[in-house]
Amino acid sequence: MPTFARTVLAPITVEVSAGAVARLPELLADSRISSGGRVAVALGPGLGETIADQLDHLPDATVHTVDPGSLDSAKELTKRLRDDHRVDALVGIGGGKLLDTAKWAASDLGLPMVSVATSLAHDGLASPTASLERDGVSVSYGVHPPLAVLADLDFIRRAPAHQLQSGIGDALTNLSAVADWHLSHEVNGEPVDGLAAAIARTGAEAVLRHPGTIADDAFLATLADALIQGGLASSMAGSSRPCSGGCHEIAHALEALHPGLATHGAEGALGALVCTWLRGDAALFAELAAAMGRHGLPRTASELGLTTAQLATAVAYAPRTRPGRYTILEHRELDSVALERHLTEMMHELD
Repeated sequence: MPTFARTVLAPITVEVSAGAVARLPELLADSRISSGGRVAVALGPGLGETIADQLDHLPDATVHTVDPGSLDSAKELTKRLRDDHRVDALVGIGGGKLLDTAKWAASDLGLPMVSVATSLAHDGLASPTASLERDGVSVSYGVHPPLAVLADLDFIRRAPAHQLQSGIGDALTNLSAVADWHLSHEVNGEPVDGLAAAIARTGAEAVLRHPGTIADDAFLATLADALIQGGLASSMAGSSRPCSGGCHEIAHALEALHPGLATHGAEGALGALVCTWLRGDAALFAELAAAMGRHGLPRTASELGLTTAQLATAVAYAPRTRPGRYTILEHRELDSVALERHLTEMMHELD
């Protein structure tokens, strides 16, 4: 019998709006996640205290403040929730580290998880992975994707600029990641999920060509949609292929060789710019460079705080961060000397 369709693992509810936190009880009931609001809420320090004061509309919720971002903190949250049989779901409210911590704990407990983003630093608000620190190293864990995803613009518009710029960079990397995926298909026959690739690319293109800035709610909503689409694409593909290629390899290399220079999303966007240059896609390179300049993302080695030679060394090192993933970096097989020449030409083009 022929297969006419496939089932896609996706959130049952997605909302990007102002006041999303205030509508949590309605969302939980309408989506049949928790009709009585008997949920656990995970919050981080700082902004979490402000949010906790606004949860009067969830009187039956138990609130847990965690220091997010590490495997130990995720395990501690799991331990606190394990014996609470009243809980219908875990609601994580916060930035990327908090949401990743909550996703891991919910997956470990087999609880539905509701992701409420108060910042937009990366696509973790809807993705099937959680990046957590273990023994001083960031490790990516496979988790169940959120059952519902909210992005509250009231909080997002107050997020630090560098976090929002990171989210912009993370969204833009999808364009290079999808191109790398197709390259691997052409060279090695790696299967490409066309629908996942289209969803990831569509969200990224919306951010690429949006004329607004992080000061505009319309742009922030477009950015949130793009990051949600990236997470959904990864769930559909069963891997990070739609959102991670040579661009993120370069970001990981920079983090390993020169930690603390910029956010992962900003470094990934620079990686995407380098990969697009090496791919010879002049039209996308021009659009990507313009968008990055518009949003204040670093486009050159000097803007990142490095010499061209240092950046070239990082790009040459990048494939080691994801062995077995074929990208334009593996395809070109350029050493640091050749890469420095290419990067110098790229800088001249940007001037």
